[in-house]
Amino acid sequence: MKTALYHSPIGDLILVSDGHSLTELRFTKRQGEMGPEYLSNHCELQVFEDTRRWLDLYFNGTMPDFTPSLHPQGTPFQQKVWRELLTIPYGQTTTYRAIAKRINCRSAQAVGQAIHRNPIAIIIPCHRVIGADGSLTGYASGLEIKRELLQLENCPILN
Repeated sequence: MKTALYHSPIGDLILVSDGHSLTELRFTKRQGEMGPEYLSNHCELQVFEDTRRWLDLYFNGTMPDFTPSLHPQGTPFQQKVWRELLTIPYGQTTTYRAIAKRINCRSAQAVGQAIHRNPIAIIIPCHRVIGADGSLTGYASGLEIKRELLQLENCPILN
């Protein structure tokens, strides 16, 4: 496990790699908080450079035209859901139910559970998934961050 830190306008992000691909991208619990296990494994890799470039573009209001090498770890079902998340266009939202229908799953709740376990925030855009009524629903990093990400993309949101 190799790690790096990215200072975003809405909080610090921890980047984790297997040495070749990005395996995690998540917000720290609090601004500036990074555990010793991450500090001791801090290094520079090409995938971290690519991820920082992607994030710089994203936070400057541009959807990047490339994706860093990704290798999220999860069950086959989670992988299927995460691949579907990658198809949600920048600046648009969808619902848990719509994703369930597209992947032939009867349970929007199962889709929600897989989305909640998404290890690569922002790039695998779980923040673009909202409730059937258009409301903001759960986000592992908190609804305020979800709202900020959607506002950055100029997505219409109800609450």
